[in-house]
Amino acid sequence: MASTSTSPAQPQPPSQPPDASFRFPREYHFPAFFTPQPNLTTHHAQLTKWSSLILSYAKHHRLFKLSLSSASDSALFSNIRINRRLVPADIRQVIDFMRKDGRAEYAGGDKARDGDVVYVYWKKPDEWAALVEAYVEDTAQKGSVLTLYELTDGEGTRGTELHGMDSEVLLKALNVLVKRGKAQIFGSEDSLGVKFF
Repeated sequence: MASTSTSPAQPQPPSQPPDASFRFPREYHFPAFFTPQPNLTTHHAQLTKWSSLILSYAKHHRLFKLSLSSASDSALFSNIRINRRLVPADIRQVIDFMRKDGRAEYAGGDKARDGDVVYVYWKKPDEWAALVEAYVEDTAQKGSVLTLYELTDGEGTRGTELHGMDSEVLLKALNVLVKRGKAQIFGSEDSLGVKFF
């Protein structure tokens, strides 16, 4: 059962009507797509297609998080043209399917499985880490100290995929680099800096 708590600062998919710039797959326009299929093989294919749709939609809109308590009202999970929506329990089932592939994670980790906020990884943290590392290399900033703000909102990242990135997802990517001995994070929560090696 979906949690009723909300987190006001979480980005949400656009409300109805759907954004005309995003092209939904043909399955999205079939009522059966919104109903869990009883056959295991068909159900697995359905979960795979939902996962692909969520990742494409999140990438298109640069969404890093979803609030599950309001997700079923979003254009992503509710097709007003055919009057069908994915109910919260089925959305959680898709998210759990995505978690097994490393494409989703509850904020707060596995202990927060009943939580409301979910990270959606259209790029996994290690993929973001590779982009950060390439950016640092390309801009000759090895040995430099950069703030998280500079990496996500600074002039230097304008026009790159890093610009506008969710800071918590960035931290997950930076921790990948720390584990590889390629970065060090220091400072307090509101003014974190990172040195690249």
